[in-house]
Amino acid sequence: MRRVLAHPALAIFGYLAFVALLAGGVGRFGYVAALEQLVRRGDSDLALASDRLTSELQRYRELAVLMADHPALRPLVEGGTDRGAASDLLVRVADMTGSLDIVLVAADGTPLAAARGPVAGSLADAPEVRRAMDGALGVGHGFDAGYGRRTFRFAAPVFSEAGPVSGAVVVSVDAEGVEAVSRGDRPAIFFTDAAGVVFLSNRSELLYRSRAAGPALAEALREVPPDRLTPFVAHRDAVVAGHEIWDVAGGPYLPTRALHLTRDLPVIGMTAEALIDVAPAQRLAQLQAALTAALCLVFGAALFLALARRRTLAQANAQLERHVADRTAALSRANADLRREVAERTAAQAALTKAQADLVQAGKLSALGQMSAGISHELNQPLMAIRSFAENAEAFLARGRADAAAGNLARISELARRMGRIIRNLRAFARQESEPLSDVDLVAAVEAAVEMAASKARQSQVTVHWTPPDAPVMVRGGEVRLGQVVLNLVSNAIDAMEGATRREVSIAIAQSGPRVELSVRDTGPGIAEPEKIFDPFYTTKEVGAAEGMGLGLSISYGLVQSFGGAIRGRNAPGGGAIFTVELDAAPERKAA
Repeated sequence: MRRVLAHPALAIFGYLAFVALLAGGVGRFGYVAALEQLVRRGDSDLALASDRLTSELQRYRELAVLMADHPALRPLVEGGTDRGAASDLLVRVADMTGSLDIVLVAADGTPLAAARGPVAGSLADAPEVRRAMDGALGVGHGFDAGYGRRTFRFAAPVFSEAGPVSGAVVVSVDAEGVEAVSRGDRPAIFFTDAAGVVFLSNRSELLYRSRAAGPALAEALREVPPDRLTPFVAHRDAVVAGHEIWDVAGGPYLPTRALHLTRDLPVIGMTAEALIDVAPAQRLAQLQAALTAALCLVFGAALFLALARRRTLAQANAQLERHVADRTAALSRANADLRREVAERTAAQAALTKAQADLVQAGKLSALGQMSAGISHELNQPLMAIRSFAENAEAFLARGRADAAAGNLARISELARRMGRIIRNLRAFARQESEPLSDVDLVAAVEAAVEMAASKARQSQVTVHWTPPDAPVMVRGGEVRLGQVVLNLVSNAIDAMEGATRREVSIAIAQSGPRVELSVRDTGPGIAEPEKIFDPFYTTKEVGAAEGMGLGLSISYGLVQSFGGAIRGRNAPGGGAIFTVELDAAPERKAA
């Protein structure tokens, strides 16, 4: 350590060299790792683009084979003169398949019929036609001066009845239409032929470019207009971890330094290539190297500062020791204070925990109280109905009317089942659960509520006006919970008219767009405090006049809200009160 302090310049130089080597190694490792990720993504993109191209061209390849076997074309290549039918067939097929042109040629290469009009000159010198005349499927591509665009051509042989090839069908495909779906996508992908000429690409500035020159290139570009030829300067600059890195000078929309990937496509005789910008990988590697160097420099600076200060600290050590005794006493007192503070905070935390537990228990007791009151309120009316049906069944049995008594017993069974479902729903509500919404017939719910409240209406001398619609009205809700809402509204309406001269309850259902509206109106004295009618335990019933705890409307409000609906109560213009429930119509109802 002393030798290091004796030669600080040498130590600093050596440390900086170490940091430079370490940062370079980290940057190299990060660059290679980032390139591997680029290679994986690039291979996937290149494979996807290649598969898309070959599958698109495969349709036209199969079309050429199918058209070569068409019975309407064979007579013409065997010496027939009816070219109109063959031309009409080719026009229809070209329109349906999107082909640029379909040409029927004779064995000597003379065009016999075409979908897009007469073809000038012979096609005997076309490589794909020569291969078709040899009995194989020919594939070719190039710039077609007649159409003024790049084309793919598939030639299929037409075999005569005797066996030899008597002609061929040539299907031309617009290359621009094939590559239009991927133009502008990333990364830059292009397809080169055997001459090294870029024939297809998602970057228009790459078309007809080549990295090589010579007779093959001149022949390949012979039909290309000179104004479409542009230089393409690209060469392999380096190989990193087995991957080629190119320097590219191809315009503002191509990377200047790119990862080069290739994929052979023997089916169409081309090579798929991709240029993937390595600038993100370089930036990531530079960032990692810079971060490593910064951390090392910070650590080195701290280390050298620590070594430089060691001597100063040693000199101050004696003075610090003199202060130790004084500080020990102060620290002892501070430690005692901290212990007291820790004890106080521990006690406060325990008190807070106990208070929170008490609050949770109080919340549970309150919820249990509300649920028990709700259960007694919701089961009271079904129990009264069961009692009424049981008395009626007893009377029917005494009269020997077993069928009527059986009907009442069936209703008692249904009411018991409904009570069980009510208890289950209330238990689910206590557990903060709810049954999923379904399509419920609102008419059936009103019918059930009117039936359950019929006995109470007769005892209270109340007339219930209810005319059900001709068809079911399906709404979104829960069957039992919706029945509870309707029954609560009808029962409250009957109770509200106690002491009234005119006692009538009117129930109606109306459809308004995607919402269904149920209204229950009475002829009672109306609502004294409309803003409080949905508050729990709020009731206008006098003590002893009728049973009620003020929970019916509060529970109904919560149930309707759970359906996504709304419930309102107001005074009717002609006297009395009217309660309106709005619910969402079932999907099929909305469609109707």
